[in-house]
Amino acid sequence: MPSLSDRQAFQREIDMVAGTAVGVQGASFAHLVDSRRTWYNNRRIIILNAWIVLLLITSSTDGYDGSMMNGLQSLSQWESAFGYPSGGKLGLLNAIQSVGALAGYPLTPYVSDGLGRRKAIWLGATIMCIATAVQAASQSVGMFIGARFLIGFGLPFAASAAPILVAEISYPTYRAPLTSLYNSLWYSGAIIAAWSTYGTFKINSTWAWRIPSLLQAVPSVLQFVLVLFAPESPRWLISKGREGEALQTLAYYHADGNEQDPLVQYEFEEIKAAIQLDRTVASNVGWKSLIATPGNRKRMRIIIALAFFSQWSGNGLISYYLSEVFAQIGITSSATQLLINGILQIWNLGWAVFAALMVNRIGRRFLALTSAALMTLFYMAQAICFAQYTQHRIPAAGHAVIVFIFLFSAAWDLAFIPLMVSYTIEILPYNIRAKGFGVFHFVISLALIFNQYVNPIALDALGWKYYLVYVCWLAFEFVFLWAFLVETKNRTLEETAALFDGEEAIQHIAYQAEKTYKDALLEKAPGSSTADNEVCKA
Repeated sequence: MPSLSDRQAFQREIDMVAGTAVGVQGASFAHLVDSRRTWYNNRRIIILNAWIVLLLITSSTDGYDGSMMNGLQSLSQWESAFGYPSGGKLGLLNAIQSVGALAGYPLTPYVSDGLGRRKAIWLGATIMCIATAVQAASQSVGMFIGARFLIGFGLPFAASAAPILVAEISYPTYRAPLTSLYNSLWYSGAIIAAWSTYGTFKINSTWAWRIPSLLQAVPSVLQFVLVLFAPESPRWLISKGREGEALQTLAYYHADGNEQDPLVQYEFEEIKAAIQLDRTVASNVGWKSLIATPGNRKRMRIIIALAFFSQWSGNGLISYYLSEVFAQIGITSSATQLLINGILQIWNLGWAVFAALMVNRIGRRFLALTSAALMTLFYMAQAICFAQYTQHRIPAAGHAVIVFIFLFSAAWDLAFIPLMVSYTIEILPYNIRAKGFGVFHFVISLALIFNQYVNPIALDALGWKYYLVYVCWLAFEFVFLWAFLVETKNRTLEETAALFDGEEAIQHIAYQAEKTYKDALLEKAPGSSTADNEVCKA
């Protein structure tokens, strides 16, 4: 039997490994990860990531919608079918989707927290399938508007639960980039919509716009069929007292089924500690919890600001009214407008994916501040070129507007595409994650309704001068992000959420996970006995 000094040496070795693992300045799981398990050579991580792709395409549906509406405005077949909408009528056709979302988002936390993440996504996909069928079959403006309202109502159920589930089931080393990819895939839908409208604009019938409308249902159909077979969130399972299922899920996908794997045990205990900590704090119950503590108020200030910034950064003109902008700089050909729109979406996807893969390497603050600074610069350049074309009709100035649209879009993609969703999710603790994310989407819908309805009216009335409003707003965004955005790279989901509640919360969660992990290692020590273990723990 090994001597007590041998056991104490073993204890010191455990302390060194576990203590490093839970250091609050770095990734707590770094020394527990098996370097042989990677996304390309481990079968179960590959399967897990395949399920995550099914969840990520939820964002494609939303991206498809914005790009499709851009494309439809360039189709004479669609314009003639609905009476050549412009101004307020055109704004309503775009904004009604956000009105539907506004009606759906207050319900999403109850479905996601009550029925589970998978069932919330399935419900949203079901509603979306019905809505897109009605949209494609529309015979009047009223029917088209009703279908778009239903699309807006169904999307929140999937869009609220899908990125949360991605964050809660991802392998720890891939959580940040995968969650950031969620919003980046908005452009995958936008690309399909842009090129499908480009491909159908020569069809001399209403099928020119009905085909793109039908294609919008593809992601929802896939989710309707498959999503209930995907893994459920271990955090949701633990919150419902189903700890055995949660441990099995973590072990199956993160450790090839080994429930005693150090990483799995650490994740499992950290999740339990974080959920238990939230439950013991009376202020973490109900909607009032979102503003009940200083930490939660700090979270909501950032989340609400990000939601507004994501829609009020001048990107709304590009996302929904690009054809109007083109018309004002002399580009009136439908083929040219659709071609530029299609190329722009591919450009955007490349930059968004690049930024998503960089979030852990260069950090959230760097991406956000770089994005805000470059957006301000490029939008100012757009305003100058737009003014030159409007006042002097210089063709080169109009072409320069297109160049700066591409540059502005790349700058916007650096932060607001990858971080908008992932940052919001990771700074919210489990007990208020669904509610806080619901508020985020609710604010986005409010911002979109204003944006989609006001932008065409303001653009018609003010022309290039409207750009100056956004230039000033973008400068304000930079100042806000500099003052309030908290860096969160290289932390677990639980530690990131605890950042806002003070160092004590981080240490409490880390201590509970570390303690259980060390206890498990001691049980496996050479010649271990209950008495020896108690001495070493002491």
